[in-house]
Amino acid sequence: MIEKTVENELVKQVKEIGGICWKFTVPSTSGVPDRIILYHGKAYFVETKAPGKKPRPLQRKIHRMMAEQGFPVTIIDKPEQVAPFIKHIQGDIKL
Repeated sequence: MIEKTVENELVKQVKEIGGICWKFTVPSTSGVPDRIILYHGKAYFVETKAPGKKPRPLQRKIHRMMAEQGFPVTIIDKPEQVAPFIKHIQGDIKL
Protein backbone atom coordinates (compact mmCIF):
# COMPACT_ATOMS: atom_id res chain seq x y z
CA MET A 1 0.00 0.00 0.00
CA ILE A 2 1.23 3.47 -0.83
CA GLU A 3 0.71 6.87 0.78
CA LYS A 4 -1.72 7.89 -1.98
CA THR A 5 -4.14 5.15 -0.85
CA VAL A 6 -4.21 6.62 2.66
CA GLU A 7 -4.56 10.16 1.33
CA ASN A 8 -7.41 9.19 -1.03
CA GLU A 9 -9.32 7.59 1.85
CA LEU A 10 -8.91 10.76 3.91
CA VAL A 11 -10.18 12.95 1.08
CA LYS A 12 -13.15 10.63 0.46
CA GLN A 13 -14.27 10.51 4.10
CA VAL A 14 -13.85 14.25 4.67
CA LYS A 15 -15.99 14.96 1.60
CA GLU A 16 -18.62 12.47 2.84
CA ILE A 17 -19.17 14.56 5.99
CA GLY A 18 -19.29 17.82 4.04
CA GLY A 19 -15.78 19.02 4.85
CA ILE A 20 -13.08 20.42 2.60
CA CYS A 21 -9.80 18.53 2.24
CA TRP A 22 -7.28 20.55 0.28
CA LYS A 23 -3.76 19.60 -0.70
CA PHE A 24 -1.60 21.90 1.44
CA THR A 25 1.53 23.44 -0.05
CA VAL A 26 3.55 26.46 0.93
CA PRO A 27 5.85 27.81 -1.78
CA SER A 28 9.49 27.80 -0.70
CA THR A 29 8.72 25.86 2.51
CA SER A 30 9.29 22.12 2.61
CA GLY A 31 7.97 19.80 5.30
CA VAL A 32 4.44 21.18 5.68
CA PRO A 33 1.60 18.67 6.22
CA ASP A 34 0.00 17.10 3.14
CA ARG A 35 -3.58 18.18 3.78
CA ILE A 36 -5.57 20.94 5.44
CA ILE A 37 -9.12 19.99 6.42
CA LEU A 38 -11.75 22.68 6.94
CA TYR A 39 -14.80 21.57 8.87
CA HIS A 40 -17.38 23.52 10.84
CA GLY A 41 -15.23 26.59 11.38
CA LYS A 42 -12.03 24.77 12.29
CA ALA A 43 -8.84 23.84 10.45
CA TYR A 44 -7.01 20.54 10.87
CA PHE A 45 -3.63 19.60 9.44
CA VAL A 46 -2.87 16.01 8.42
CA GLU A 47 0.33 14.34 7.31
CA THR A 48 -0.35 11.14 5.37
CA LYS A 49 2.22 8.38 5.15
CA ALA A 50 2.48 4.89 3.74
CA PRO A 51 1.85 2.26 6.44
CA GLY A 52 4.70 2.17 8.95
CA LYS A 53 6.46 5.23 7.52
CA LYS A 54 7.33 8.13 9.82
CA PRO A 55 7.71 11.85 9.10
CA ARG A 56 11.16 12.99 8.00
CA PRO A 57 13.21 15.18 10.37
CA LEU A 58 12.25 18.39 8.54
CA GLN A 59 8.57 17.39 8.69
CA ARG A 60 8.84 16.72 12.42
CA LYS A 61 10.43 20.15 12.90
CA ILE A 62 7.64 21.89 10.97
CA HIS A 63 5.00 19.87 12.84
CA ARG A 64 6.51 20.97 16.18
CA MET A 65 6.56 24.60 15.05
CA MET A 66 2.91 24.39 14.07
CA ALA A 67 1.93 22.69 17.34
CA GLU A 68 3.71 25.44 19.30
CA GLN A 69 1.42 27.92 17.54
CA GLY A 70 -1.66 25.89 18.47
CA PHE A 71 -2.00 23.93 15.22
CA PRO A 72 -1.23 20.27 15.92
CA VAL A 73 -0.61 17.93 12.99
CA THR A 74 -2.26 14.51 12.89
CA ILE A 75 -0.25 11.74 11.23
CA ILE A 76 -2.27 9.05 9.47
CA ASP A 77 -0.44 6.05 8.00
CA LYS A 78 -3.25 3.50 7.63
CA PRO A 79 -6.67 3.80 5.97
CA GLU A 80 -8.33 2.46 9.13
CA GLN A 81 -7.03 5.51 11.06
CA VAL A 82 -9.16 7.83 8.93
CA ALA A 83 -12.54 6.95 10.53
CA PRO A 84 -11.34 7.76 14.09
CA PHE A 85 -9.93 11.06 12.80
CA ILE A 86 -13.29 11.86 11.19
CA LYS A 87 -15.07 11.12 14.48
CA HIS A 88 -12.56 13.37 16.23
CA ILE A 89 -13.24 16.35 13.99
CA GLN A 90 -16.97 15.73 14.36
CA GLY A 91 -16.45 16.08 18.11
CA ASP A 92 -17.23 12.47 19.06
CA ILE A 93 -13.82 11.42 20.40
CA LYS A 94 -10.40 12.75 21.36
CA LEU A 95 -7.31 11.50 19.54
